Amino acid sequence: MMLGEKFKPLGHRAYGSIPHLPGSKRGPGDHGISQEQADLAIKKCKNRHFRVHVQEKVDGTNVSIAKINGEIIPLVRAGYVANTSPFSMHHLFYTWALKQDWGWLPDNHRLCGEWILQAHGTRYNLVDGPFVAFDVMYEHTRLCLKDFTSLVPECFNRVHTFHTGVLSISDAMAALNDAKGRFGFHYALEPVEGAIWRVEEYNTVEKCWNLNFICKYVRPDSITGKYLPEISGEEVWNFSCVGS
Repeated sequence: MMLGEKFKPLGHRAYGSIPHLPGSKRGPGDHGISQEQADLAIKKCKNRHFRVHVQEKVDGTNVSIAKINGEIIPLVRAGYVANTSPFSMHHLFYTWALKQDWGWLPDNHRLCGEWILQAHGTRYNLVDGPFVAFDVMYEHTRLCLKDFTSLVPECFNRVHTFHTGVLSISDAMAALNDAKGRFGFHYALEPVEGAIWRVEEYNTVEKCWNLNFICKYVRPDSITGKYLPEISGEEVWNFSCVGS
């Protein structure tokens, strides 16, 4: 396998798009979840076989580290090897990824996360580094949160789950952007753009929790990619300013 070659080692995208909750800001081609699904996430759910985890939506570029037949391959969202990207941020991710210890990652699985070294629509203080992990996937299946937390070592910056249970959109955004000027849990320097709801269902046959669906909310007033060169006119990079 030649890592500099333009192809998709997985044979498909490394990560798909997350559907939107009602009222969320959407881009061209974005889609939403059904009202029934939305009710499970943001309204009272009496079905004891479902549980909800609400997480901060981190704003960067989606990347993955795949272990394919024992080989570590850093990927961009579309599924191509990161060092074939035309963007320098992906080459920096590629270099970073190959320096990490992936002995814990099972074969033919991938760790998915957000690379926030270059600012997109939100500036960050990179106190915990430029990578935020949020999913481990096998083919098209995501691990439930408990299995993800058990598998991914604590040395990796993992997306913050700030609420377990049904939570309204307004309460979620208030928890992320409070009146005291605190912006989320990943050292954002401005209001967090949104949140993620992970709805899990208990499998009574296998006696375990499985992810049923995932959805997101993006603030309607957020400006997608406002710091990217095509909008701002220059590359804007995040840095670690510990104590600021």
